[in-house]
Amino acid sequence: MDRILQSECSKDDIVIYQGPTMPMPNGIPTYTVQIMNVCIAGNSISNIHVSCGWFSSARLINPNKFRRLCYDDCLVNNGEAIEAGQELSFQYANSFPYPLSISSVSCQ
Repeated sequence: MDRILQSECSKDDIVIYQGPTMPMPNGIPTYTVQIMNVCIAGNSISNIHVSCGWFSSARLINPNKFRRLCYDDCLVNNGEAIEAGQELSFQYANSFPYPLSISSVSCQ
């Protein structure tokens, strides 16, 4: 109930969904990641950082969408805002899925 009355956003307003997709031709498993701004107050959210361990991919990912800055710190959308209701998605390939969680955001 508190979230409905909330006028500010928080890192809880960015949701990450991840699931398996068709493997690469060489058999490496592939995963699709969707990062969504579900802020009810309509705030855009920028500087989205994700806890991502030693994230790497056998498939090239546009670094403006998602890139590892250092251990356990990946940046989403080159630090630019994702508007309320919008999502960003990308695919990566690795022998296992990385656990991804939001570590910090900036609300606008």
